[in-house]
Amino acid sequence: MTSETLADRRIPAGNDFLAPEAVAALTPAELTARITALKPMIAAASAEAERLRRPVDEVWNALRATGYFYMYVPRRFGGLEFDPQAYIDATLEICEACPSTGWTASFAAEHNWLIAQFPEQTQAEVWGRTPYVIAPSVAAPPGKAVPVDGGFRISGRWKFGTVVMHADWVMLNAMQDMGEGKPPVVRMMLARAEDVKVLDTWFMSGMAATGSNDIVAEDLFIPEAYSFVVSEVRTGRGNGSRLHDNPLYAAPMLPQLCVTAALPSVGAAKAAVELGRKRLTVHTKMGGQSTQVDKPAAQMRLARADLMVRSAELSIRQAADKNLTLSRLSDEEQLPHRLRLRAQIAYAVSQCLEAVRICCDSSGSGIYAMDNPMQRILRDIEVMASHIVYDMDVSTELHGRSMVGLAPNSLLT
Repeated sequence: MTSETLADRRIPAGNDFLAPEAVAALTPAELTARITALKPMIAAASAEAERLRRPVDEVWNALRATGYFYMYVPRRFGGLEFDPQAYIDATLEICEACPSTGWTASFAAEHNWLIAQFPEQTQAEVWGRTPYVIAPSVAAPPGKAVPVDGGFRISGRWKFGTVVMHADWVMLNAMQDMGEGKPPVVRMMLARAEDVKVLDTWFMSGMAATGSNDIVAEDLFIPEAYSFVVSEVRTGRGNGSRLHDNPLYAAPMLPQLCVTAALPSVGAAKAAVELGRKRLTVHTKMGGQSTQVDKPAAQMRLARADLMVRSAELSIRQAADKNLTLSRLSDEEQLPHRLRLRAQIAYAVSQCLEAVRICCDSSGSGIYAMDNPMQRILRDIEVMASHIVYDMDVSTELHGRSMVGLAPNSLLT
């Protein structure tokens, strides 16, 4: 076993859940209003979250109290089952206040959608134990799954464990060897958080507050019912599509996850535009006689950044709605749409990154002071945009190949 330092996790005590009647009464507008009311608190804690390399406990507990994490839990199990637009509305409020906290919270809420892809028995057991789940879902590098009586034994070390610092469960991808000449099967495995080790490895220049540390499992038994085959969910054919009468749970997996991961970029860019707007009213370049607010070039840069962010948000919202319709198509028919949505969302993220850079370039060197939130936004969004699903070369190549009738040259579709 590695001798690396273990992370200082916050496994939930599970004593702060909302009463069922309070959840049932919660509307999308009320939930968003509750999140909006927390924005000053979230923003004020963003520097401390970066120092701690995880969301601040007081902020996380306040988010739990809003009902946000019930968002994608099916109604039959006591959740809200809100649609993607309601999810986007609430999530963007967090992301504007602190992109790193927003990244972590958005995945924590969205990963309940993944729980809905496990067998019915497992969903009933998990949501019977806690009304929502806080769990990372980690894919790379995949672990190893060895079949045994009643399930699998898995071992591995997974990177980028976003959500793990406040998790009560973990979801881990593992490869099952199917024998000579047959491709391996990738399974998503569900385990209790206390059954894995979390290593203190997350030292990053941006997105530091996500606490996305490495997760280690050694010969851990996973009952078969606590796994699902990832390829089925990739096309919207998983358990969720059969168990829940809502197209949300039949949405193909990758565009669904891409939408979630894109929202912190939109929130970061919105915050940068507002900071940039305020900066223009006070910023005078050396040797100048007036503030930048009077300069047409500065006005045009601000407007361009604003329009880029607005366009990106609209594109992501459209992609979220379109993804709900794809499971009606055959696997062959939906593939070009999945590839286009991935590229469309990646392009939206690139627009947000460019908008933040424009705001920074227009604001002078003062924004690089460590107590200025603009520099943290820039560092955060640069790390966000480096995520593999937002690689513009990869995503546009896949879309372009599809447009000319060529098969994808990547497994990440």
